[in-house]
Amino acid sequence: MATAPPEEMPIADAESVYFNNYPPPKNLPKHESLARAFINHHVEEKRRLVLVTSGGTTVPLENQTVRFIDNFSAGTRGATSAEYFLEQGYAVIFLHRQFSLLPYSRHFSHSTNCFLDFMEEAPPSSSSDSENGPLMVCSEYQDQMRDVLRRYRYAKQNNRLLLLHFTTIVEYLFELRLLAKLMYPLGADALFYLAAAVSDFFIPRDRMAEHKIQSSELPASMSKSQDSEKSDIYTGTNDMEPPKNSKKLVIDLDPVPKFLHRLVDGWAPPGSMIVSFKLETDPNLLVYKAQTALKRYSHHLVIGNLLSTRKWEVVFVTPDPPYERWIRVPKSKRSKSISGVEDQVGLAEVKKLHESEHLQNTEAHTSHETQDGITGGTEIESLIIPELVKLHSAMVEKAGRGS
Repeated sequence: MATAPPEEMPIADAESVYFNNYPPPKNLPKHESLARAFINHHVEEKRRLVLVTSGGTTVPLENQTVRFIDNFSAGTRGATSAEYFLEQGYAVIFLHRQFSLLPYSRHFSHSTNCFLDFMEEAPPSSSSDSENGPLMVCSEYQDQMRDVLRRYRYAKQNNRLLLLHFTTIVEYLFELRLLAKLMYPLGADALFYLAAAVSDFFIPRDRMAEHKIQSSELPASMSKSQDSEKSDIYTGTNDMEPPKNSKKLVIDLDPVPKFLHRLVDGWAPPGSMIVSFKLETDPNLLVYKAQTALKRYSHHLVIGNLLSTRKWEVVFVTPDPPYERWIRVPKSKRSKSISGVEDQVGLAEVKKLHESEHLQNTEAHTSHETQDGITGGTEIESLIIPELVKLHSAMVEKAGRGS
């Protein structure tokens, strides 16, 4: 009897089929050891802990991966949010796409300057025989870098920040499931902030090419030996005529099983808060899609944002009144962005409320030159995180009353 596609199975069965189809990531045992010690430490300290996921997941096209599908995410939202969670007293597990933005180093690693532009070599001292002077930070950057360095060192020295990485969608899901289960002792003190841009589609392992997909016809001497493997090679349609020069690549992707509901019902500790994101490009769809995601996955909050205005406004969509609440950076404090379209601010709003009702939190946290050509201005994460902490505090208090 044929096996039902994962999306038609009960979600627990789809989970079993999916994870049994892949070997665990090589880093998983090491990450488990690090995370277990980190979590247990903060359970003993009775400190709240947030799992921040960040960056995009890749979808490999071959088992020995040369080509893969990716998305635009650099991890800006996640890395920035992690810093503000640390300011609020949370411990942070930062599960990020390898080589994406990291908390604190983001201020320099993805600027329009090369990192070496922040450094200079001082002249050798007269008392030294060495021709090499000490390396130092350029004077115009010292105050900024000192502030960032102090905050980073405080987080690391006090064991408040754990950095773990993934690359593929499979690695991400293995890591998410593991960490959610390890966080069980935290109970309501656990918060999940799912800012990673997770792939919606993938190629099942049993349909994936083993080797690099060839873009042109193989020599006759090789093609005979590979006839038996042609059905396994994901290179395109079965043309009536053999290819003359190059092949079309037609990729047949399956939907990734929707494990976000399993996070609520099976993986995460009872009473914990789960926050996910919904990114759209059409203002007319944003709130509707965020509401749909909230109902489908039973999360406590979905944060919706438009691609063109994500640095200046987001919407909190919740199952309780007021259901839809917009948070915006005041116009006078908005950063400039080469990818943003300021005229689209407000277009996605369904409930038309007075501007002052959206701008209750206007404390500025000034950023410097960062990804996407942004200079100065208020980071919207400095408004998102304090409001989110209030919601989490209410859940923790409710759990403490045993209701």
